[in-house]
Amino acid sequence: MAVWDSAATRTTRSSYGHSWLAEGVVALDQRLRRRQAVFEYTSHPACVFRLDIARARRSLVMRDGTRLQDGARIARLHFWNEQIPAVPETGPTIAWARQMRRAMAFSLHELARFLASRPDLRDITVISGLAPSCTEAQREQLARIMARFGFEALTTPERLPIREQLRRFGENILITLLIFAYNAGALRTDTLARVRLPIYLSRRVLEREFG
Repeated sequence: MAVWDSAATRTTRSSYGHSWLAEGVVALDQRLRRRQAVFEYTSHPACVFRLDIARARRSLVMRDGTRLQDGARIARLHFWNEQIPAVPETGPTIAWARQMRRAMAFSLHELARFLASRPDLRDITVISGLAPSCTEAQREQLARIMARFGFEALTTPERLPIREQLRRFGENILITLLIFAYNAGALRTDTLARVRLPIYLSRRVLEREFG
């Protein structure tokens, strides 16, 4: 995904909130979205994803036979921070997980509808994302969770150039600032060490499961 926004960035506002910092961080977040041409593919308040159209950086063969060629157009998902269910200050609960699961399923349903309504996006056969909020030890667990929605994950750690490592560290700083601004008590010691899990969803699977 080039989903680098984290579900943990929107937590229940508490007395530790820092509205002045939130305003600055949110403004930066909006600027980055405009730069990446990230847009809302539905106006429904239950949707937790945004989208942009980019070019694939690798070739890939999906389990259903779908082939993604390096350089082909691809739809990339981004978390819609403002609409993600609020995480309790004590941490994610079973009720929160169920709510998030329903929201993701609905969001993918809306995505299937959106793509079907756009003839100019007919060539897009794969939806991708960079799922954040996991440590190296949590890759397999997150991959299993995303598999429930039809995503295939690349669990082997990526070999990234220094420039990309620095960019992702900068993203982790932004995520940390968002958490601090809205709920400082929810900060975790490993926030700056978050890694990305590349995930891919065949459009055929999307249409079959959520169309």
